[in-house]
Parts: sequence; structure tokens; C-alpha cells
Amino acid sequence: MIKLHLLAVFIGCFLDLCFGDPRWLWHPVCGIGSLISRLEKLLRRLFPKGEKGERTAGVWLVVLVLLTVGALSGAVVVCAYSISHYAGVVAESIMFGQMMAWRSLRTESMKVYEAFCKKDTEEARKAVSMIVGRDTETLTDIGIAKAAIETVAENTSDGIIAPLLAMVLFGGPGVFLYKAVNTMDSMVGYKNDKYLWFGWAAARLDDICNFIPSRLSALFMMGAGYLCQLFHGKRKDKNPFNGKNGVKIFKRDRFNHKSPNSAQTESVCAGVLQIELAGNAVYFGKIYEKPTIGDDIRPVEYRDISRANDLMTITYGLALVTVLILFFIV
Repeated sequence: MIKLHLLAVFIGCFLDLCFGDPRWLWHPVCGIGSLISRLEKLLRRLFPKGEKGERTAGVWLVVLVLLTVGALSGAVVVCAYSISHYAGVVAESIMFGQMMAWRSLRTESMKVYEAFCKKDTEEARKAVSMIVGRDTETLTDIGIAKAAIETVAENTSDGIIAPLLAMVLFGGPGVFLYKAVNTMDSMVGYKNDKYLWFGWAAARLDDICNFIPSRLSALFMMGAGYLCQLFHGKRKDKNPFNGKNGVKIFKRDRFNHKSPNSAQTESVCAGVLQIELAGNAVYFGKIYEKPTIGDDIRPVEYRDISRANDLMTITYGLALVTVLILFFIV
């Protein structure tokens, strides 16, 4: 079964490479999001307001979402494999292809880059607002570019390496369960008045599920940093990549975030690109103070969005090579 899961991984990656997330095709994450919204409304009615009631409701949200998603995705895989191994691989390949975010992340982040190439700040602002959770109305050009770079860096783990690891270890149901956890965190995991207690369980579970993937992602990204530096030549005045600095900033700044996981890849990205990321941000009209990540060795420029995507892609490639080696070992 492990070898079949690994075969499905490569087919799923190919599907993501070719098709990404077609707008005309319904996406399972939309269904997961709808389930979360409906359960939130129901549970808020059933449990009393206040810390204890909302924490309990949040725990039940996690339990019910995971049970539902696990049962449905598991049923699909079991039914498919009961028909034949070929049907099972096809089903898992489609499931994984839908949950892999490499093409969509690259496409959406590069829209910001392309808008800057046309010197259209407002189009860049609109594009970045589609991929970040912070308020974007007051961002400068540099702020917009930094937001896009940070999203690419963070989602290298959340949207690529973590789903890949879940698929390798647990097959189609595993990657669906991971995405359910990730979606719950993105919807209710905020530390504001509405979700501080209700979203606590979802946020903590997301931290746990991403603990190992985020660190593996950082490891692969450090290797990618050295490869990017090699590909761009040895002339320091012409080469924005610095693999050694990526390792240095990772060691120093990997915990410069309230999340134990988010700064793992952000610190590597900032170090490799020799720029400063993070810092204060505005969410729902409120300023949140955040430490910076990296050193201001050179100013952030919109071309760094493309460079961050190169770093993400090579990180992804190194992870796939590792899976390929595993495929021939098992």
C-alpha cells in the first residue's frame, strides 16, 4: 500500500502541475469550509458564551469536522481500492492533486509580481489581498511585496511539504484530514475577541500537525538556498541568493513568530534572499506588533517575489526527490 500511495503522490503532483485548481471545478476545501461554518453556528447556539463554553464548543468543532472528513475521504479510498488497485491509485491521485497547492500558490503570488512589472500598485494590492489574511489597504509597495514573499515562504510548508508528508504516510484520507485541520485554523484560529477561546483547539492542533513538516520544509529550503545560489553564479554583487545566510538566519530567527512553525521557513527565505521580513501587521483594523525576521542587507524589491517562488519550487523538487528515493527503497 505504501508504494501505491507513493505512486499516487507522483501522479497527483503531475495533475497539480498541469491543472492546478481550475476555477470551474468544485474544490473539496470549499466543502470543508462550508462544514466548518455550519458547525460553528450550530455549536455557538448549543454552548454558552464565555471561556469554558466556547473552548468546549471549539473542541467539538475539531472532533466533528475530523470525523466527517475522515469518514468521507476514507470511504472513497476504501471503495476505490475494493474495485481494483488501479482505481484506488486514481482516486488517491485526484485527492492529492486537489490538495497540493504548488501551482495555485505560484500563480496567485506571481500575479502580484506581474502587477508590479506593469507598475500597477493597486492591481498588486488586490492580488496580494487574495492570498494573505492581513489588511492590505495601507500597505506600501514594499509592504505588498513582503506580504507576498512571506505567504510563499510560509505556504511552502502548509501548502506543499505538509500535504506531501501526509499523503506519503497516510494516503488520501491523511491529506484530507491535514487540510481539514489547516482550514479550521485559517477560519477560526485567530487570537481576537471572537475566536480566542472558540478557535483554541483548532489552532493548537494545527501547531501540532505542522511541527514536523515546518522543520522538514526549512531543511529542504536551506538546501534549495544553496542550489539557488549555485544556479545564479558566484558573483556576490549579481547574486541575491545566499545559502549560508539562510542557515544563519534560520538558527537565529526561526522562533520570531507567535506560531512555533510559521517562522521556520520564513527565516530561511529571509536569510537566503538577504532581506528583512515580518514586522508589525494590521488584521481587522488592529495593529499587531511582530518581531522582524532576517537582516536588512538589501532592500526588498518586487523581483524577490519571483525569487521566493524559485526557492519554493526547488524546495518542492528536493522533497519529491526524497520521495522518489523512498519509492525505490520500499
